[in-house]
Amino acid sequence: MQTSENIVTVTETAVAEIKKIAQEQGIENPILRIRVVPGGCSGFQYAMGFDEEVGENDAVTEVDGVKVVIDEFSAPYMKGAVIDYVTDFMGGGFTIKNPNATGSCGCGSSFSCG
Repeated sequence: MQTSENIVTVTETAVAEIKKIAQEQGIENPILRIRVVPGGCSGFQYAMGFDEEVGENDAVTEVDGVKVVIDEFSAPYMKGAVIDYVTDFMGGGFTIKNPNATGSCGCGSSFSCG
């Protein structure tokens, strides 16, 4: 069963960037799927990409017409996380500030929980 409980917070900047990327790819109703997958040097890493549908057990957060969905396995690892898009001297990219991560690696793309 889908839940409407907001597992994550998505900033306005991130929503704008998601919409921009979706428009560039011809996606009218963007569904961004975020997953936690085993891997990386700290144990887990994030995977993000557009999906065509919302699964039966997905947690759904909807902000300004953008659905962010998180599967049942990933939801406990993502609870309370903030999805943002930042631009700096090195370019731009999505960031995930996750209160459940107890450690991360130098590359910033993997984390550990525990």
